[in-house]
Amino acid sequence: MSNNTFVIPDIHGRLDLLEDGLVAIAVRSQGSGDTIVTIGDYVDKGPASKAVIERLRSGVGGFDLVTLKGNHDAMMAGALRHGSKMADWLGKGGAAALASYGGDPADVPQSHLDWLDHLALFHADRHRLYVHAGVDPQTPLDLQREETLLWKRYPKGYSEGYGDLHVVHGHDNDPNGPLLYQGRTNLDTLAWRTGRLTIGVFDDDRPGGPVDFIVVNGAPAAR
Repeated sequence: MSNNTFVIPDIHGRLDLLEDGLVAIAVRSQGSGDTIVTIGDYVDKGPASKAVIERLRSGVGGFDLVTLKGNHDAMMAGALRHGSKMADWLGKGGAAALASYGGDPADVPQSHLDWLDHLALFHADRHRLYVHAGVDPQTPLDLQREETLLWKRYPKGYSEGYGDLHVVHGHDNDPNGPLLYQGRTNLDTLAWRTGRLTIGVFDDDRPGGPVDFIVVNGAPAAR
């Protein structure tokens, strides 16, 4: 029996959806050797950024956990290190993240900033490339620009992957997603607002897109 990789897209402070997703993955998993890849944007917008970071830092028993960096994770770390970036971050969802720490930037633990700083920018296995936003198909992986990996938006309907690798990403949300193409899968369904988190299930022995989805339904964000 082949192993699976479960991919969790943008959480944005929704600890409830993350916890329910991890429970659902554990139920679905066939045993040891499965992998969970979280593709970034753990913070901002939703109410529990601090708790999301603490949950992921604690690991997930029985799984290999790969945590990738999103643009919001980079923005948070940058703003808390460089005051000139604070206003921009707060206006893009950072106010909710800061509130989860009590509202004072000084109360954000150094360990959380270090964790955000050291998140990987991408992860590749035999058949797929996992990344927060996207990749430049013409550039070797070790030469990709961080800005591309964290901020890229593919042209609408773009269906190519990265060479023979199927690209799995989030970042460019679509409440009606996930969006499935020949060479890429976009899992971001604006979960922090819609309350619908879509986790991709990928067969490690089978190339291409997901073989299934785990859909977690929670309360939509209060307006």
